[in-house]
Amino acid sequence: MSPDWKQHLDAIVADSAAELVALRRHLHAHPEPSGAELETSLLLYQRLDEAGLTVRMGPEGCGVIADSPAQLPQGAKRAAIRGDIDALRIHDEKLVPYRSTRDGVMHACGHDAHAAIVTFAALALRRLEAAGKAPWPLYWRAILQPAEETAAGARAMAAAGALEDVDFIFALHADPTRRAGEIGVRTGAFTAHCDAIHITVRGRGGHGARPHESHDPIAAAAQLISALYQFVPRANDSLDAIVLSFGRIAGGENANVIPEQVDVDGTLRTLDAAVRARTIEQMNQVVRGVEGITRTQIEVSFGASIPSVFNDADATRLVNEAAVDVSGGVTVRNIARPSMGSEDFACFLERCPGAMFRLGVASDLAAVTPLHTPTFDIDERALPLGAKLLARIVVLACRPTEGNTGA
Repeated sequence: MSPDWKQHLDAIVADSAAELVALRRHLHAHPEPSGAELETSLLLYQRLDEAGLTVRMGPEGCGVIADSPAQLPQGAKRAAIRGDIDALRIHDEKLVPYRSTRDGVMHACGHDAHAAIVTFAALALRRLEAAGKAPWPLYWRAILQPAEETAAGARAMAAAGALEDVDFIFALHADPTRRAGEIGVRTGAFTAHCDAIHITVRGRGGHGARPHESHDPIAAAAQLISALYQFVPRANDSLDAIVLSFGRIAGGENANVIPEQVDVDGTLRTLDAAVRARTIEQMNQVVRGVEGITRTQIEVSFGASIPSVFNDADATRLVNEAAVDVSGGVTVRNIARPSMGSEDFACFLERCPGAMFRLGVASDLAAVTPLHTPTFDIDERALPLGAKLLARIVVLACRPTEGNTGA
């Protein structure tokens, strides 16, 4: 057992940094959207299988679950690390050698980096164990998860047994608002609860020249969105975090025809369960009012619901401990307020304690390329740091408690 396991682990990651960057670039150049990550999953499966890990595919060939070779003894702790692998339907506009080769699909949220980091953290842990440098027996799992962007992947992987015998789970997320070399940590609420909203407005169609003969669902949808945007913030305490946004409106085929139906999609994001319930009721009140005024029928349904990522205090302490004396240096910043974004990593945390942290990936804060944009990219110097941190966290999470060696 080596007292210098951290330095050994950092050196292992540093030695494979070029391969880590190459894998991330390959994934970036060959993105696959949510639910279609077949080639990505096979590639990652092969890399982990070649290292001697116990590997299995996720549901329908999407996603990978890889375990350390050692059999988990009774009373020992297993830690899991998770990376998401799906891309977004956005056209890559960057002029770089690893630009997406698939029109209309790109890694605009850093999932290529997440997948590469988790893969190489797992490979580093395997090499540490094989070299006899681990400070104690390690039992761990790498989860490479599909369909994060559609909020379906975490629950599907959990149903497939990804969290069986797992005591802690950890993840990171690329953060283009932080410089490479910096991480952001927070205990408690880390992201918002997110509800998908679908609204159907049904009216009576007609000729564009005679709107008085119709019950115009486009006018009703416009009035409804305007009323919700105005009423919801004014009906709630300004200190209660609520974000209501609509991103899709679809209705009609012809410029001179008032359609029968309009569909509207959006999201509601909140941090508090009581605020969420109250906001949904307020939305329904607005819907009933607009129905009466416009003589249309309006149906509101709430679809995929992602809870808040809630970081466990003990798990967050492990993240902070892992960041001490990392080769190359790391700056740890406390995140003052939770993000109003959502993450389906929360669905793992419903079943198992853990934590997510932000990994800075910006090279120049004056020229940030935001998430979910056609020019998103990262400073690849952040990749080895992410792998070092996740691998260190696994070792610390497997540390035996007093009176239990786990061997």
